[in-house]
Amino acid sequence: MILTARFRSAALAAAVIVAAACGQKIKLGSLAPSGSPWDNGLRRIAAEWSTLSGGKVTLKIYPGGIAGDEEDMVRKMRIGQLDAAAMTGVGMCRIYTGVLAIQLPLLVRTDDELYYVLDKMKPVFEKELLEKGFRVLIWSKVGWVHFFSKEPVVWPEDLKKQKQFMWAGDAEGVQAWREAGFHPVPLAVTDLMGALQSGMVEAFTVSPLSAASYQWFALAKNMCGMKWAPLIGGIVVSERTWKRIPEKLKPELLAAAGEIGKSLQSEIDEADAQALEVMKQHGLKVSTVPPEAVAKWKTAAEKGFAKLAGKSFDVTCYELVKKHLQEYRQANAQ
Repeated sequence: MILTARFRSAALAAAVIVAAACGQKIKLGSLAPSGSPWDNGLRRIAAEWSTLSGGKVTLKIYPGGIAGDEEDMVRKMRIGQLDAAAMTGVGMCRIYTGVLAIQLPLLVRTDDELYYVLDKMKPVFEKELLEKGFRVLIWSKVGWVHFFSKEPVVWPEDLKKQKQFMWAGDAEGVQAWREAGFHPVPLAVTDLMGALQSGMVEAFTVSPLSAASYQWFALAKNMCGMKWAPLIGGIVVSERTWKRIPEKLKPELLAAAGEIGKSLQSEIDEADAQALEVMKQHGLKVSTVPPEAVAKWKTAAEKGFAKLAGKSFDVTCYELVKKHLQEYRQANAQ
């Protein structure tokens, strides 16, 4: 028995040495389709990390939802089946609800406001996410989300007539929409195409680039011209995985990811604009939303905030976001 125990200890030590010599392979999940700006950015990061580490740190990318939707990816990172994920703020909210505060409908209104508030909120978000076992490598704006639908949506009443996709995993949010008279259908985003084809869903809220990339718009040829909310995203890695990377490599790897993340932002913005034009050429109709309709949407959204505060999103983060927004608007008032 003693010899067996010693043999097992020696075998384990040998396995650790071999793993260190072979390097660190990081399995990263992503919803981004192959060839999209996000996917291309991830592959550039993978190439840079391999070069900087002399092949000791490599990224194995699972694109297009192969690893499941974002809730699946969070679960798999927690149990060690995945090491990292490129995800939207929706997925990050499954780790820390405070991230939703910056993405609430009709709260942040412009890119400049978003960049200012996100820069202020990053330390708060990163601290909370790290306490839950996840490290953020880069942040990015994913895009501004709009309503896409089978029938035009201009007023809240228009959306109430249609069955609306919602990301699964937020029971309180689903209930709040129902109580307001809407018809939310919670699903994994990877099931959206099938739901549109079957008629289970008639409307959804995504960025133009996502609607075009996944061809969802082909089954919902109307887009509401109102920017409903900003969607942020980034790359998160489990702290368990990050700790296994040699300390001397970490600053260079972070810097490389950060530089690619900065260049990725302009590429995403350009691709989003191009996607909208391509969809228009293929029959997409964009509805103009008058100020009085925007006001009705805003009233409905604020009623939802009151119901969801402390449930779907962290109240402290919400108050901080509003504080930073007020600072920015006062400093930039005409």
